[in-house]
Amino acid sequence: MLLLRCPLPLLLLLLPLHSRPQKLPTRDEELFQMQIRDKAFFHDSSVIPDGAEISSYLFRDTPKRYFFVVEEDNTPLAVTVTPCDAPLEWKLSVQELPEEASGEGSGDPEPLEQQKQQITSEEGTELFSYKGNDVEYFVSSSSPSGLYQLDLLSTEKDTHFKVYATTTPESDQPYPELPYDPRIDVTSLGRTTVTLAWKPSPTASLLRQPIQYCIVINKEHNFKSLCAVEAKLSSDDAFMMAPKPGLDFSPFDFAHFGFPADNNSGKERGFLKSSKFGRQTPPKPRVDLHRVCIGNKNIFTVSDLKPDTQYYFDMFAVNTNTNMSTAYVGTFARTKEEAKQKTVDLKDGKVTDVFIKRKGTKFLRFAPVSSHQKVTFSVHSCLDAVQFQVRRDGKLLLSQSVEGVRQFQLRGKAKAKYLIRLKGSKKGASMLKILATTRPNKQSFPSLPEDTRIKAFDKLRTCSSVTVAWLGTQERNKFCIYKREVDDNYNEEQKKREQNQCLGPDTRKKSEKVLCKYFHSQNIQKAVTTETIRGLQPGKSYLLDVYVIGHGGHSVKYQSKLVKTRKFC
Repeated sequence: MLLLRCPLPLLLLLLPLHSRPQKLPTRDEELFQMQIRDKAFFHDSSVIPDGAEISSYLFRDTPKRYFFVVEEDNTPLAVTVTPCDAPLEWKLSVQELPEEASGEGSGDPEPLEQQKQQITSEEGTELFSYKGNDVEYFVSSSSPSGLYQLDLLSTEKDTHFKVYATTTPESDQPYPELPYDPRIDVTSLGRTTVTLAWKPSPTASLLRQPIQYCIVINKEHNFKSLCAVEAKLSSDDAFMMAPKPGLDFSPFDFAHFGFPADNNSGKERGFLKSSKFGRQTPPKPRVDLHRVCIGNKNIFTVSDLKPDTQYYFDMFAVNTNTNMSTAYVGTFARTKEEAKQKTVDLKDGKVTDVFIKRKGTKFLRFAPVSSHQKVTFSVHSCLDAVQFQVRRDGKLLLSQSVEGVRQFQLRGKAKAKYLIRLKGSKKGASMLKILATTRPNKQSFPSLPEDTRIKAFDKLRTCSSVTVAWLGTQERNKFCIYKREVDDNYNEEQKKREQNQCLGPDTRKKSEKVLCKYFHSQNIQKAVTTETIRGLQPGKSYLLDVYVIGHGGHSVKYQSKLVKTRKFC
């Protein structure tokens, strides 16, 4: 094949102008390499270079024609056409080059217009044709010399495509070779994970060429080329960096399957920018699609998928020297359903203890026996905040993050059934107490002030006592204070681990009890109480806890306070 950089009219000037035949020049490899590096060299040209992949576009229903010359008979030839985001119709044909001039042996050359007419008016011999969106090839070990034409047409929409042609297919091999079994195997399937495995490309394992594998995950369909994937992604979406060694990539750590919000997702993705000369393309909808290149390993786990959801997986072997790729046979898999959890029934007016694993979920049901005007949910989160949702007959009424003690009152409805969903913390396991009742005066949990810290007065510290204060409420409650001596290296992290607000005074030693008293104030601004704890040792550290106990006997612990007596007085 000849490397040409001229359009067809100039190409015809190279045809013989004398009666005796003459050969076209062969490929200058040094010039070829220089020109291939210059990507603009072949931009919008009708000439196909030898041994390089070109990218171009088609307007809908507007055919496009490319040319190349094979100068000698019995030349190997390979042509590859890659549709991107629309099916293509393409045809490869060949015409003989004019070698003998007419004119009764006068030796005078034919006029140029007559030569052009002789070549372009003939249809030529069709060698191959195809219609579809597969990556398709024409390969011949012995092709005749002549002017080759490649005609392409898209009848669906404007589209990108790629073309590669070579007269040295055995030595070039720019596309990675597929293994004898090019399928992707699903080796493990979970509710949120899928593990994939595939056989390595012989291009990497035998020819030792640099190959990396790129995975594409989406919920719509499989892709037949990386070009088709790129057409679905915005131009500024870059390939993800390969994960650190030993760690599989988790590309779905987002609120929905899908991916980081694309600020350009609403922009036009046509092949021409808006202008009065160009055809405008409507914006494409954002697709839940992601790709990641993972180096040369051939097993990979995709995590953080949605349960009971079908995903499509495609694998592409990419030659990093040529940046050209080959698609494995894609696969699909449906993740497993969420494990059906047992629903706990709540009894009217009775406190229920609930334990939730880290990031776990629990479901509770409350079905009042009698008609009711209001329903009250009291929730006491013992450790970290939990997500609390209430649905009535399938309709979402409430969704809140609950920390400490919270109370929610909802309007009742005859024969209504309430479904409560509790979502645990990401930090660790969650514990809580919950009470549901249709009796508005039924309150098992004591009311709490907004601030449940204990304040220590540094100036009132002595070698044997400390003075502290805490807030109360307008409701008369019982308060009990406890102390425990701790080591000097006791820190905030240890204190945090002991912040289970649901553990009441009954779990403490009697020797740790300081006192209990009742307290309240109708003026919320004055609902403050102080207490001096005596009988302490000089220079020692103590952990102080205050418990407030409600009418139903349930207690809530204030935030613990670490104090230290003076060493010298």
